[in-house]
Amino acid sequence: MKKNVLIVGAGGVAQVVAHKCAQNNDVLGDIHIASRTLAKCEAIIASVHEKSAMKVDGVLKAHALDALDVDATAALIRDTGSQMVINVGSPFVNMSVLDACIATGAAYIDTAIHEEPGKICETPPWYGNYEWKKRQICAEKGITAILGAGFDPGVVNAYARYAIDTFMDTVTAIDIVDINAGSHGKYFATNFDPEINFREFTGTVYSWQSGAWQENQMFEVGRDWDLPVVGTQRAYLSGHDEVHSLSANYPDADVRFWMGFGEHYINVFTVLKNLGLLSEQPVSTAEGLAVVPLKVVKACLPDPASLAPNYTGKTCIGDFVKGTKDGQPVEVFVYNVADHAEAYAEVGSQGISYTAGVPPVAAALLVADGTWDAGAMKNIEELSPAPFLTQLGRLGLPTRVKDAGGDRPWNA
Repeated sequence: MKKNVLIVGAGGVAQVVAHKCAQNNDVLGDIHIASRTLAKCEAIIASVHEKSAMKVDGVLKAHALDALDVDATAALIRDTGSQMVINVGSPFVNMSVLDACIATGAAYIDTAIHEEPGKICETPPWYGNYEWKKRQICAEKGITAILGAGFDPGVVNAYARYAIDTFMDTVTAIDIVDINAGSHGKYFATNFDPEINFREFTGTVYSWQSGAWQENQMFEVGRDWDLPVVGTQRAYLSGHDEVHSLSANYPDADVRFWMGFGEHYINVFTVLKNLGLLSEQPVSTAEGLAVVPLKVVKACLPDPASLAPNYTGKTCIGDFVKGTKDGQPVEVFVYNVADHAEAYAEVGSQGISYTAGVPPVAAALLVADGTWDAGAMKNIEELSPAPFLTQLGRLGLPTRVKDAGGDRPWNA
């Protein structure tokens, strides 16, 4: 049994994590929020109190922290008595926070793969470049490290495991489809930190097909998907974290990730890219000032957290999984639909942040009660999916299944 949570990061996803931890603080214990910008942590705490989210009276504190400093992060873990760390900061800090957890014995949970600022779309498998190199020491020290416990990666990994275990003898394809059918009312914006968001779409698109890595360019391969609630939506083959673990655990299946984009987004993105405005390499102005184009674009775009009040519409994210059962072909779609306005009413964040922020809290609850306290490093599909899907439903992200038998709750 583990108690007390340190949340690293203070963006839109961290706000959801804090609210959901507060709603379950009878189990999770003390809650601490740490970021380089103390004021952002304090604003999240004010939001939690405004919504009266604390289930029972308890500790909810803000801390200033440079999470790249392993010693400082370890010291904060010790000082707060945190036995679980939910890392929803920049992917640039993943390895330093993980090292701090290894040093202190705290359980580690994150929602995205580690990235190095100067490297984009590294050689697959991405986890093998960083996190998986710590597998042995986590096992030796009995450290629970749960990787990619957001929605995608995270919930979609559990969806794949659940579909395969429940409906199939063999699996032949896992197609993950992420559609945001909502509108934020802005000319152009990103739902997460632009500096991270754009990196996903400026490099090589890797997918796992026919037992090997395949390479494409962003927006090169697109197709229409007929989905529940949001209807037919166009999505494009994209590189994404979960492809890199699912391909390792299900090497005989094709594993692809598809992200929905509208024509307007693609057009603006293409102009920015072609003008060099998405570059992370400094350029000099006529006045001799060195600037990073991507950071300028980030400064000009709306803060993703500011989109929440006026966001409307829904998201639909799920897995189309194909395989065989008793020698016959079978296909199942396991999915969730979330509503932006409902997310804002509950936690003050938009639906994209909600779907990313609820799952790590579900994972923390399962670590806290011992169900997922594995004492080793695990990707989500390597853990039992049923307890996770149950917690997700309780926390506000219900899972549904659509197949030849109809459309129904996963546990109906």
